[in-house]
Amino acid sequence: MPAPKPTKMADRKVYDAAELVQYGEGAIVSRTLLNTDGGTVTAFAFDAGQGLSEHTAPFDALVQVLDGEAEIVIGGEPFKVARGQMILMPADVPHAVNAGSRFKMLLTMVRQAKGLK
Repeated sequence: MPAPKPTKMADRKVYDAAELVQYGEGAIVSRTLLNTDGGTVTAFAFDAGQGLSEHTAPFDALVQVLDGEAEIVIGGEPFKVARGQMILMPADVPHAVNAGSRFKMLLTMVRQAKGLK
């Protein structure tokens, strides 16, 4: 029986970000990597056709695409974001995620921060 995956990232260990979460057929799979007072880091794997409907969050959220590509809609404006690219979803602005094909992303929610300067 394989060892269970850790529920928390270890200090001073190198990770392959795209391998931190695996695809599930017809599903969105998520794995929280860090959860602190300053924010959270969560890895997501979206199967083709999956998505997150429009919603808002009280914190800035940085999406980094680890594999594939997705459409990220922010304030009604669609953006194609592909592997190696990132986009900031500002606090309190409606946003949605649509996966035309499989893709993985790392979502960093930053509490109290308000955008890049």
